[in-house]
Amino acid sequence: MALLGPKYAHVAVKDQKLRGAVYYLVSGHGGPDPGALGKYGKYILPEDEYAYDVTIRLARALMEHGATIYMIVRDLNDGIRDANVLKLDHDEVAYPNQKIPLNQTLRLRQSTDAVNKLHRKHGEAYQRMVTIHVDSRSEGQNIDVFFYHHENSKVGKRLAKHIHKSFKSGYKRSQPTRNYLGTVSDRSSLYVVKNSHPPTVFIELGNIRNDKDQQRFLLADNRQALANWICAGLQTDYKTR
Repeated sequence: MALLGPKYAHVAVKDQKLRGAVYYLVSGHGGPDPGALGKYGKYILPEDEYAYDVTIRLARALMEHGATIYMIVRDLNDGIRDANVLKLDHDEVAYPNQKIPLNQTLRLRQSTDAVNKLHRKHGEAYQRMVTIHVDSRSEGQNIDVFFYHHENSKVGKRLAKHIHKSFKSGYKRSQPTRNYLGTVSDRSSLYVVKNSHPPTVFIELGNIRNDKDQQRFLLADNRQALANWICAGLQTDYKTR
């Protein structure tokens, strides 16, 4: 799959645990809008580049288990990147190959319309939408990964809780002395949560302006761990559907 980049383009399918599942993966911002900006020494850390790298790693992980994947925000030449500092560009497009507008409402409507059109195409299949962002707060505020769903979507809430549980388990294994304080809550006012037809989980990976949180994004292994933990939660949700 060329979108993954030359190093990762070949995807070996490990099993069919997610066969029949359809996922719409949407990384935050893109095109003319980089989203939140953090600073790391002399470098700028753009939200859209780090959200995209975690999202495309998640896409690859899901494909390894036989899932059908749609990357809604697409960068045709970045692929999966292993550098710490990811260079800002503005050449992302929206599925299938639409120029992304600067206007926030138009941009959100564009990606949501693409998802809803595909949702109709796949009919009664198991379909879920995952949108991944990086938050921006005061530099001193260290936050954990947290999850939003629609208040009226029991399925979306269950989806978010499965991923949340996967993160609690992941942190318990990798950092046993650390308390994981990520939460699951409803936030129906978010455009994509409100208007997307498939059950949706909105994920905030951390505060891009906080030094400790930045380590969650800067290291490629950490970005891969984030993708793997999301994938594990999605597998549980599909298995227990």
